Amino acid sequence: MILLAAAIVSLDAAKAAAVYTQPTAKVKASPFPVRGFHLDLRIQAMPMPALRKLALQLSKSGINTLVMEWEGTYPFKDEPLIPNRYAYTRTEVTSFIAYCSSLHIDVIPLQQSFGHVEYILRNPKYKELREDQKDYSQVNPLKEAETKKLFTALYKDLISTHQSPYIHIGGDETYLLGHSEESKKKIKEVGIGRLYGDYIKMLCETVVSLGKRPVLWADIALKYPEALKGLPKETIFIDWNYGWDINMFGDHQKLMQSGFEIWGSPAIRSHPDNFFLTQWAKHFKNIHDFVPLAENLGYKGMIMTSWSTSGLYSSVLESTKDVVDLYAIRHVYPISGFNMLIAAFLESIRTTKPLDISAFVTAYSKSQYGLDEQSSKLFWKAINTTPFEVTQGQPVGTDLSIAQMLDSTKQALNILEKLQPGKNTDEFEHYRLMTSIRLQYLSYQWIEASANAPEMTETGLPPLLKELEALHTDEIDRKFTALNTGFMYPAEIAQENELRNAKIKVLRARLERSK
Repeated sequence: MILLAAAIVSLDAAKAAAVYTQPTAKVKASPFPVRGFHLDLRIQAMPMPALRKLALQLSKSGINTLVMEWEGTYPFKDEPLIPNRYAYTRTEVTSFIAYCSSLHIDVIPLQQSFGHVEYILRNPKYKELREDQKDYSQVNPLKEAETKKLFTALYKDLISTHQSPYIHIGGDETYLLGHSEESKKKIKEVGIGRLYGDYIKMLCETVVSLGKRPVLWADIALKYPEALKGLPKETIFIDWNYGWDINMFGDHQKLMQSGFEIWGSPAIRSHPDNFFLTQWAKHFKNIHDFVPLAENLGYKGMIMTSWSTSGLYSSVLESTKDVVDLYAIRHVYPISGFNMLIAAFLESIRTTKPLDISAFVTAYSKSQYGLDEQSSKLFWKAINTTPFEVTQGQPVGTDLSIAQMLDSTKQALNILEKLQPGKNTDEFEHYRLMTSIRLQYLSYQWIEASANAPEMTETGLPPLLKELEALHTDEIDRKFTALNTGFMYPAEIAQENELRNAKIKVLRARLERSK
């Protein structure tokens, strides 16, 4: 089993891809004809050489499908306001798809066509298509003629560069259903499920008319099973499940009885993961539980998602309605640091037996980093230390205080610093950096909580300012830049560093008046 290593960890041509070997069943033993990986390019867009190296390593590991959520990185020819500053050229896109084809990888374009379309609707050209003029993440499903014209054009453009038999139309998390007056009226007449289903039916029929099979996320259809009625038989649903009960979105049995082809989708990055938190054990358990379940349910595909953002955006406004820019509300550590989870997924879809997490981590640590069994256990313990979110100054899901979490994270970083990997040191350095970022974050949370304590007075602020000044953001920024150079564009790296440190810098500037 060849793991993407140099491709993800570093793009230095002098570094060879690392090899992780463990006895496994042959790729052909997988029950999933579609073995895929989803790339979220909404933020943390990868330069084309990085995409090619990733595709090569994935293909060597048995992946035969890439689901590309291009968003603004796709160079739409006739809709020039949609591409963003990181958009690839059409030559780059067609060359990449041809390269993937040579590796026997099918590249499925994912074009959000209902919700998660801020990057389109932000432009005044499309303002009449918005379901809501304040939160324009979603199109108005009653603007059927106009939206059909737009998305048909986008689908045709994607078809001109992609050879896949599929087009993924998104369709998830349509939280604004019923916001417009037109939508409210239709809901009163036929119900919210038909409001969703009629629009999705139009999109699916459009895709079928273009000679492709429509693929969409299953969450809303699970919630409103009446939306399943009348959809083309070619439709494929992806049941995304990141560790919850199979009926969380709705009655799963109704989806199973619908007769549509179903694929499954776990995740290696998802909420509440962010810059400062990666829930390793949660994602390993997701793979352990969901892949065998999907096989037992007869799913025909398995697509690993890896979300760089939650898909929610904050608008920077010039005035009440005019948009200056959009910023992703949640960022996570780049995919460059997640080789081990990717390897676990690849291993799991080969055998479809429940992944033995402990044995896998130990074998991976030995093979990739040259650690012995005891060191492997220390490594696993360190990266799973206090995996809890902090919201509004309060830890979530634990009785531990921020001070206790901070102390435990210091110990975890100390363990990682003492471990001496014999190979693939750049890859291992990502764990140290993630933990350093976590430690810096918890240190800030403790300082912020102290500053907001009821008993705090102005005389108590100078010591907190010294604590802020000691957080060494520049040192972490340098490490982050070094490990991700070539994997992301320089401007993106600079923005990631800026956003990650934003709260520290703002509080520091506010407290400087106490000097």
